[in-house]
Amino acid sequence: MRLDLKPLLPRGLFGRAALILVLPIVAVQLIVAATFIQRHFEGVTRQMSEGIAIEIRHLLNEVAAAPDAATAAARAAELGQALELAPRMPAGPAPAEDLRAFWDWSGRVVIVTLRERLPEMGTVDLTGSSRLVRVWFATPYGPLELEMERRRVSASNPHQLLVLMVITSVVMTGVAYVFLRNQLTPIARLAKAAEAFGKGQVVPYRPRGALEVRAAGNAFLDMRARIERAIESRTQMLSGVSHDLRTPLTRMKLALSLMPEDDDTEALMRDVAQMERMVDEFLAFARGDAMEDAVPVDPVALVQEIADEAARAGQPLRLGRLDWPGGTIRLRPHAVRRALDNLIGNAVRHGTVAELSLAAGERMLRFSVEDDGPGIPRELREEAMQPFRRLDAARDPNKGGVGLGLAIAADVARSHGGVLRLLDSETLGGLRAELSVAR
Repeated sequence: MRLDLKPLLPRGLFGRAALILVLPIVAVQLIVAATFIQRHFEGVTRQMSEGIAIEIRHLLNEVAAAPDAATAAARAAELGQALELAPRMPAGPAPAEDLRAFWDWSGRVVIVTLRERLPEMGTVDLTGSSRLVRVWFATPYGPLELEMERRRVSASNPHQLLVLMVITSVVMTGVAYVFLRNQLTPIARLAKAAEAFGKGQVVPYRPRGALEVRAAGNAFLDMRARIERAIESRTQMLSGVSHDLRTPLTRMKLALSLMPEDDDTEALMRDVAQMERMVDEFLAFARGDAMEDAVPVDPVALVQEIADEAARAGQPLRLGRLDWPGGTIRLRPHAVRRALDNLIGNAVRHGTVAELSLAAGERMLRFSVEDDGPGIPRELREEAMQPFRRLDAARDPNKGGVGLGLAIAADVARSHGGVLRLLDSETLGGLRAELSVAR
């Protein structure tokens, strides 16, 4: 079974970059600490313990060579003073086993070295005081306890190095954090500006940070400027085309109004009206919502206004569930209204009743329009959202559609950082058009 560590790893760039920096720091510190403690502290401690073992051996030999216990005690005291050892008769029983704190790494070397050099040694106590070592021996005149300073048998405790390593690691991690934050903040700002532009909002942005980040920021600004110029040029061109087309259409309507009313005149009037409707919808699709700024909007109020307008127009529309916690969301209200009007128009045109509902997600706000019509086959739903695509006779121009309603709604959804989805309606059994916008 393979262990999957991906869920445990950070997902953000800052967390991953911090992990890339912190892991090598910790690994290097541990390797250096292990190597230094093993080669330096243990080596120095062994040498110092061997030196003190020679002095203890000399003292033990003198005690063993003494003719009586009094002479042995005097000789031990004399040598102890000269060698900075404190021999004495034990006040109580010796420990049953060697005593050492679990973090006292050099103490293990002290015990092993003394036991190798002094086989007659009993036990060692390294826990009574951090500055003292107590050792028990068996002599011909009884047990002997020796007490010496810890500094004579080992180097300073390695935990001091560990504390220094921890402090150094914390300082280095803090420096790395500040550095990473300064480097990643411009990337986060660039992402925020790009996300806002994807929703149709233009936020102030100035490239900062490393050269690569500045280059990406400048490229984004150039791209945004080109897109804005393209949208403006397209809007101006289409406005001119619309104006040029409306003039002859107006003359045609005026001429037809002066002609005698008959079947041919009525047919021509319907054709002219259809041409005007096509021009209006084409201009609305091409212009999109580029000329409108996003403003705070209460989506519930917007939905209710749309429902009221539909009721006044005689459309069979009813309100469904309005799931919204309250407050406002930044939208282009006229664009969203136009998209929902198109969806409602399609729903009431191909069904007998339509339902408009609102649902709030964690990151999306969904407007849903459902009907009880024949719906659209799943394999044709993507094609249905393409401009000027009429799938069957039910969507011909004579029924009021020119093939742009769904395309306009999809374009409005994309400009708000969302998407338009066509689904099956579980409530009415027809089509469910779900317009999602980013919160």
